[in-house]
Formats: sequence, structure tokens, C-alpha cells
Amino acid sequence: MSDPGERHSRLAREAMKAPLLGREQEYELARRWSEQRDEQALHALIRAHMRLAIAIARRFRNYGLPMSDLVQEGHIGLMEAAARFETSHEVRFSTYATWWIRAAIQDYVLRNWSIVRGGTSSGQKALFFNLRRMRARLERTEGTTTREEIHQSIARNLGVNPVEVARMDARLNIPDLSLNAPLASDDENGAQRMDQLIASDPLPDEQASLEIDGERRRRWLRRALTALNEREIRIIKARRLSEESETLETLGARLGISKERVRQIESRAIEKLRIALTQGEGVPRGAFG
Repeated sequence: MSDPGERHSRLAREAMKAPLLGREQEYELARRWSEQRDEQALHALIRAHMRLAIAIARRFRNYGLPMSDLVQEGHIGLMEAAARFETSHEVRFSTYATWWIRAAIQDYVLRNWSIVRGGTSSGQKALFFNLRRMRARLERTEGTTTREEIHQSIARNLGVNPVEVARMDARLNIPDLSLNAPLASDDENGAQRMDQLIASDPLPDEQASLEIDGERRRRWLRRALTALNEREIRIIKARRLSEESETLETLGARLGISKERVRQIESRAIEKLRIALTQGEGVPRGAFG
């Protein structure tokens, strides 16, 4: 498997070797693709503009994501632009492709910059990619000092709520913390944040005890059921051992007896089970109530 850095370097070298295209050449390649589905023309159009994708990807390198991944996303945006471009557009292909490349990279950054997902609306995207730059400019040129004033000014410029600005500002300034990171740099025991989480699951010995006790009770119940006749077993299973208990009316109609008769048989069967369970070998009295 090739190293991502080497792959990025190879793409950059190949992009620089690709010849620049004139307007007529761009249109001819686009026409051959849209009208004839000429894949060679499509690839030629993409290859000639790969340097544009790399240049745009470099603008996002400060978000801490691999440059090779940014270039790859830019490549995807470039392919989308090439597939959609039409000769009727009154713009150069590079101008048209710039929007698709930037959009693809921005979506990738928003998905992967943090484990906490941000909004994907146009306002949220503008806020995410412009907040730091606008805040620095306000602090430098206008002498704005309070955080509230900065948030209010940015909100007015971008047409968003100041609360959204405050939330995004906090998100950008608080990095994600790994649960596998050490609690302290000088901790000789190597304790991690994960160790401080409280688990709601039973402890291993409790889990084993529950499984053993559950199997023992199921064995006692199977043995006790042998004290019942076939109709009593059907009623007990339908009324007591099913996830959704049947009503007396439904069960009576199915068995051809009245609901009162079903109740009487159920009561008698429960008493027979209680006797069988409490008198069984090794079964503690009152184990099943």
C-alpha cells in the first residue's frame, strides 16, 4: 500500500506536468463528454485542472487534516464539476470547477475536523470557515475587546444569530479529548480518562451469577411444568410465560371455554407450580414467590 504523502507528491508532480488549456480546448473536451460520453475527454479535462484542486486544498491545511485527504476530496469535487459542466455556461471551466472543489473540501472538513458534528447549513458553513479570520480582523482593526461585541459584529456580517456565533467560537476553541489520553503526564500508573467512566453494566462476577441463577430457575421451572396437564401448560405459557400475555377472553375463545373457567384453571395451575417448585430438590422455599 502506497504512503499517502507519496501519493500526494505524485499527484502534485503529474498535475504540474499537465498542459494548461485554452477556452476553446476546454469547451471542446466538455462537448465531447456531454454529447458523446467520451471518457478520454473527461479525464483530460480533469487532469488539466488537477493543479487547481491542489491549490484550493492547500488553503484548508490549517485544519489539521491530512493534505492527501484534502487533495482527494478536491479531486472528487473536480470530477463532479467536469461531469456537470456544459458548453452553454458563460464561464471558464476553472471558474465553474472552483465552486465544486471548494464545496467538496469544505464538506470533508466539516465531517472530519471534530468528532462533534457541526451544522451543514450555508450559514453554519460560513461561520465555521470565517469566524477565526473575522475575529482576528475585528480585534486588530476595530479595537473590539469584549467577546460579546465580537460575536455581535460577526453575527451581523454573516446574517446569523449571535448565539450560534458563541457556540461555534466555543467549539473551535475547545479541542476534542481522547478517552485514551493519560490523566496526567506524570502518572506512573498510566491511568487514562477511560478509567474514570462509570459503567452501568454488571461486574463480571455479577454477570456470571445472574446467568447461573437464571439457568437454574429455568431448569426448576421446566421440571415443575411436568406437574401440569396439557391445557394447564397452554394457559400458563399464554398468560405467564409470553412477552405479550393473552387476555382471559381471547384465550377462552381459543380453547372453547369461558374466561372465568380460564381464570380458575390458571389459579389452580399456579398453585400446582408453587407446590412443585418449593418441594423440589435443592429449590429454596419462596424462590419464585
